[in-house]
This record gives sequence, structure tokens and C-alpha cells, in this order.
Amino acid sequence: MSPRELLTVTRTQGNNEALKTGAVTPHGFRFAFEEVPVLVHAFRRMVRGLEFDVCEMALTTYLVAKAHGVAFTAVPVFLVRGFHHGAIHRSTTSDIRNPKDLEGRKVGVSRGYTVTTGVWARSVLQDEYGVDLSTVTWVLSGDEHVAQYRPPGNVVPVEAGTTLDEMLERGELAAVIGAGIEGPDVTPLIPDPLEAGFRAMQQRGLYPINHLVVIKDEVLRAQPEVATEVFDAFARAKQLYVERLRSGTITNPTATDRMYARVMESTGADPLPHGIAPNRKTLDELLRSAVDQKILDRPPAIEEVFAQGTLDLTA
Repeated sequence: MSPRELLTVTRTQGNNEALKTGAVTPHGFRFAFEEVPVLVHAFRRMVRGLEFDVCEMALTTYLVAKAHGVAFTAVPVFLVRGFHHGAIHRSTTSDIRNPKDLEGRKVGVSRGYTVTTGVWARSVLQDEYGVDLSTVTWVLSGDEHVAQYRPPGNVVPVEAGTTLDEMLERGELAAVIGAGIEGPDVTPLIPDPLEAGFRAMQQRGLYPINHLVVIKDEVLRAQPEVATEVFDAFARAKQLYVERLRSGTITNPTATDRMYARVMESTGADPLPHGIAPNRKTLDELLRSAVDQKILDRPPAIEEVFAQGTLDLTA
């Protein structure tokens, strides 16, 4: 009998490239990869229609979906990490000079309130700069992947017929989070954001997780061992990437490659650890922030978040 195929979506990146090329293959099944050019579209299709067996997923989107009963479960494979101090932009012509200036003002948010980058960026504003998030009106450019979610009262949609870029330019927004706005009159709110991110990692241990991997519960009920096999396959592919980072053999490294290499140089450790144990502090931080920001009603137990059989795995 040939191995079962699992329809899978994950964006090709250094730490999973070996799965796409076939240099690493899973045991007991095959990944049947579907390429979705805009990855967030795959998130929505998975959250709303369970269209895939295995899918890369934004961490907060997963937590919200799980809280609303969507039938998939994560494995502790963390594909995307990074710093979000640079996600917050202001106009150079405005009176906004530091994060506390955002209090009492409107701040744009790309797409939905539960977008993971926004959650991490708001946590930086609160935890490092003392911003009272409840005093800010958050203006969304889109809706939520999880349609059942209802945001707090200080979250509103952008007015029809306008954009966050235009509102920032007109001075109607004090800042925008996660929109990737560029231009001569737009600058990061936090100066030297990459360096600020590395300081936060060194001083606070803040090294945010953005994406993990989920598996449809129907698959896990039929084949519980798939959880550990998916973890193992992604872990083996990641290790090949880490070895290339360590040896400096990546041709034309991207900004992401350089960031991971610097993390490894700064910490002496794997920059993309998988498993709950090496990521417990970061996961707890995200769960706390999600509750603080009224995204989750309560922080779920880690055992509720990840698939059985993967709770003690590390790689």
C-alpha cells in the first residue's frame, strides 16, 4: 500500500525547503503540497473551511480559531519568528514622537485585530513603553479570519472608501501597525527597530513566534501518529537549514537568513527551536498578551493547544 498523501500548505522558506525538494521525506505518508501565493489566504481557507490536512498557520489566528471550536490542532513546529518593533510606523509630519503619544489616538492595524504581528507589536508598546492600549482606538483595514470573533469596543473598521495609508498621510491616524507602508514621510515609531528587537531578546528574552503548523483533527483521529511524524519531518528539514546557517553556506542570504544567523551568533543556540519546552516563555508571553488585549477570554493550558504525542518533543 502506498503512503497516504496529506494535502499541505506551507510557504517555502529556509527551514522547510528540504520538504519541498524531497531532500527530507516524512515516514508513513506523503506531503502533497499546494502552493498558495498569498499565505494569509491559506490561513482563512483553513480556518473557515478546513481545506487542507496540514497547514502553516499564524499563532494567534490558531489560538482564536481553537477557542471557537475549529477542528484542527497544532504541533509545536515554529516556522516563523522575528521582532516587531519595526512594525509600527508614523508620519514624519505628525506630532507623534514616542509610543506614549499614541494614547488617546487612533492607530491603524493591517487586516484584523487578531493578526499575530499586531498582537506582538501592541505587547511591545505596553510592556516596554507603558502604553495603555485601552486608550487607543484600533482601526482595522480588514476583517478577522475567525468570523465568530468579536473584538473589544475600541476596535473599529476603516471607513469605506479610504485606506490606512491615506488616513496616516492626512493625520487621521497616529501610527499604523503591520501595513508595510513606505515613503519619504513614513518612519518607524521606534528608532533602530532591529536593534531594539535584539535588545528585547537579550534583556527580556523576547523572541516572538509568528507561525506554527496545524493538522486537521479528522486526520489525527484516523492516524494519531501523524502528529509526531509531521513534527519529525519539519524538524529534520529545519536542522539542515540551521547547519547551513552555522556554516555560512547559504548563497544570497535574505534579511530573514541574516536575522536567524545573528540570533544564533548572539545566543549560541538554534535560532528556530521546535517543541514546547524551549519555547514555553514565549508561548506564555503571547497567551498573556492575547488575554490582555481581549483576544482570548482566558489563557488555555499548553496541553490544550498542542497535539498529544508532541508535548514532550524538542528539536
